[in-house]
Amino acid sequence: MGIAVAARQVLRWTVRTAASSPLGPLNLGRCHLQPQCVGCGLFCSSTSRSSRQSPQHNYKLNHVSEKPATELSLQSLVDMGFTDTQAEQIYEAVCKVRGGSAAKHALSTLAALFVLGLSPSSVLKLLQKCPQLYTVKESQLQQRIENLRKLGLVEGSLQRVVAYYPQILTVPMKTVKTVVAFLREKCLFTVQQVTDILRDSPAIVLEDLGQLEYKFQYVYFRMGVKQAEMVKSRLFRFTLEDVRCRHCFLERRGLYQTPDKKGRTTIANPILDSILSANQDTFLTAVAKASPEEYEVFQRLIAREWQGQEEYGIIEADSDDYDEEEEDEEDEETGGKAGYRKRRNK
Repeated sequence: MGIAVAARQVLRWTVRTAASSPLGPLNLGRCHLQPQCVGCGLFCSSTSRSSRQSPQHNYKLNHVSEKPATELSLQSLVDMGFTDTQAEQIYEAVCKVRGGSAAKHALSTLAALFVLGLSPSSVLKLLQKCPQLYTVKESQLQQRIENLRKLGLVEGSLQRVVAYYPQILTVPMKTVKTVVAFLREKCLFTVQQVTDILRDSPAIVLEDLGQLEYKFQYVYFRMGVKQAEMVKSRLFRFTLEDVRCRHCFLERRGLYQTPDKKGRTTIANPILDSILSANQDTFLTAVAKASPEEYEVFQRLIAREWQGQEEYGIIEADSDDYDEEEEDEEDEETGGKAGYRKRRNK
């Protein structure tokens, strides 16, 4: 569904709601929800009960505070474009979310998602994936969406990211900006590469920065892989354990070699994408040329080996051995900047 169609749909629902209300135009950002379902204590409050007992008094209060009331009903959800079944599912979901914030922000959240250009079925699916979205304020939702646009997620990409990983709209802007700054400043990804990472691996915004740096350093120094190949292989969709286990298995079978300072190896290393993206059967037959039994035994042994090692946060790299001539060379993979250099602790 296009944004224009979604906007008309929300506008139609708004006009219908406003026309049926004695309080005038609808204010989505400041709405009090009054349910019509039996047994849903979440929405029922002394305020709503008093409004039914004394509508004239309630109208005066709303008129003074300029906070018009609106109802979340099955009909209002149907008016927004949901089917009867979808409306019931959303209504029941809001009732189950603990706390009053879901009741307070449900309608504005739905409206914001529709304006984003999502269809009713897509909205339902992402809310089922992430019920926490019901509790996000409309203003926060809009700010987070706008921030993602500024980071390069244009129309189409933005909708796919939200549909695939709706949790990204529950993450504070400050957290997202911190992760973006880390990728740019510590890992030396270009602006476009950061956009691609957010598009393909949005869960990175919730990953621990220490573990993130550990994984990046491992792939950069131990495997000798540059930033462009990391992005292409969608590295940040995989855990550090998955990366290390497959790499070490290949290394000990003589099928992978850490490049020297000039990036040279005596064998042709498989590309990172073929190592990570393939399922286990394909990885073993096409890349590792091993049997499932061999890999199973190796996994047990390597797990025991790692368990016996001391926990550490940063991989030691042989960056001290880089000569000045090599450090001055521009790395085309990182947009003209020299390759990632490990910063020494003073």
